[in-house]
Amino acid sequence: MTQFLDLWIQYAPLMLAGLATTAWICALATALGLAVGLFLACLDGIAFAPLRWAVRAYIEITRGLPILILLFVLYYGGPSIGLRLSAEMVGVFGLGFYGAAYFAEIFRSGFQSIPKGQIEAARMAGLTGAQIIRHVKLPQMLVLITPPMVNQIIILIKESAVLSIITVAELTKNTTQFVNETYAVIQPYVAAAVLYWLLVEAVAQLGKFVERRVRF
Repeated sequence: MTQFLDLWIQYAPLMLAGLATTAWICALATALGLAVGLFLACLDGIAFAPLRWAVRAYIEITRGLPILILLFVLYYGGPSIGLRLSAEMVGVFGLGFYGAAYFAEIFRSGFQSIPKGQIEAARMAGLTGAQIIRHVKLPQMLVLITPPMVNQIIILIKESAVLSIITVAELTKNTTQFVNETYAVIQPYVAAAVLYWLLVEAVAQLGKFVERRVRF
């Protein structure tokens, strides 16, 4: 038992550094994914058919691809077209644009849940399309979309483990280093499991807080 504790104490800075990297990459990717997803959901409702088809194509293609393929394209294929990003930024953009397709569908379902009579009334009152989204659609749909949105953020956090394959020093990558240097298995993976759980639980509790706030 003492040996277990000694290993955990010795490698605590490495594991916490990995957790911090996972947290900030996922935070930036989530912000990017939400922004792009909302933009795509708004475009999906416009009357211009070619643009609407392009949005649907992006969503369907992205949701049909494994996240690892997208990361490989950005990390290894990007330099061939002049796109040179650090492994961390590839993680942010990869997870962000991947998550955007799912967030777009969540936003779209939220928009569709708003009664059409309210939209027509807002138009009669002289509100613009942007004002209708801001003052009519978003406040009401946030109540409905918060739970699935939080679930999608949690999925992104867990999928961030694949960033270790493109050399990002996140939690899974640092756990692998822990294993390779000590030849231990139980201690590193128990520590990683606990840290992932703490991060996911923090997001879940934040989601519950937001859900309570938007209901009142």
